[in-house]
Order: sequence, then C-alpha cells, then structure tokens
Amino acid sequence: MTLLFITGNKDKLREVQTLIPDVQGLDLDLPEIQEIDPHKVIAAKLVEARKHHSGVFLVEDTSLSLDGMGGLPGPFIRWFITSIGVGGVYALTRTFGARATARTIFGYADENDNMLFFEGSLGGLVVPPRGTDGFGWDSVFQPDHFSKTFAEMSPAEKNLCSMRKKAVAGLQRYLETQHASVPNT
Repeated sequence: MTLLFITGNKDKLREVQTLIPDVQGLDLDLPEIQEIDPHKVIAAKLVEARKHHSGVFLVEDTSLSLDGMGGLPGPFIRWFITSIGVGGVYALTRTFGARATARTIFGYADENDNMLFFEGSLGGLVVPPRGTDGFGWDSVFQPDHFSKTFAEMSPAEKNLCSMRKKAVAGLQRYLETQHASVPNT
C-alpha cells in the first residue's frame, strides 16, 4: 500500500517522512474552506482530494489558537502570518494572553472512502520571535516544559514533542492494527 501525503508544504512533508519514512508526497493544490472547526476543513479537503486521486492518502491542517481568542487564529493562522507576520501574532498576546494550543489533524482516506481523523495537540506560549529553524509560526511557539521555541529546536528535538508527531503516532497505531488484521497469504 502506498500512502500519499497531499501537501504543497515541503517542510511538513519532511517532518512526516522522518516519522513515516515510506510516505510519499503529492503536491496537489486543494481548495481550503474557511471554517473555524479544523475537522470540517479536513473533511472538505478529503472530499476534494478524492476527486483527484484514488487510493490511500492523507491531508493535514495545523493550527495555532490563542486560548484567550476563543479558537482564533486556529485554522486561519496562515492568513494571520501573511497579513500581520509572526511579530503581529505575538503582539496579540498583549491583549489576549500568551497561552496557546498548537494542533495538527490528519485526515486519512482509504480505498473504500472511509475517512478517519488523527489529532495531536500541544499547549504552550506565544513568545517574541526566536530561532531560525522551522517554518510558519515555529519562531513564536514555545511548548510547555521547554525553554526553546520550535524554531530554536533541531528537527529531532521538535519531532520528540510536536503536535504533528502526536497525530502521526495515532495514525501509525491505526495502520499497524490494519496490517495486523490482514492474514498472510
């Protein structure tokens, strides 16, 4: 079985491939609905992806929500960064507080159009931008129990604690049970 990860983000693909080496990337530009509920975003991406590809595949949404903003920016974080930058996202903490939740949700579709969701989340703080590694909002997110932002961590350090790793771990457990339930012939 070939597992395709549909993403145009080479950094996300690289992180997933360090956790699931056999996953293959497919750069397919999928429309993304604008919705505060990331599960609805993922479900719409899965439906759209099925129009372009058969087989087994993944889509993903990663969000960052300030706890004091009732779920925002959440799935809209990319647009916040585009419009106000990571410094602007940090500036929001003066009004809404620095507590934040980082969340990754993978949508998985199999050959029979079964759709499953695998989620990982991580609490932390939005801090002044620090670090040069990473991508997106990595320079302003410092996970709980760590003194570094994601952008200050090596890829290996980030993969030890990230919300993406947690979501992939759930997917891996599911895939292992699927392979274990198929008898050898």
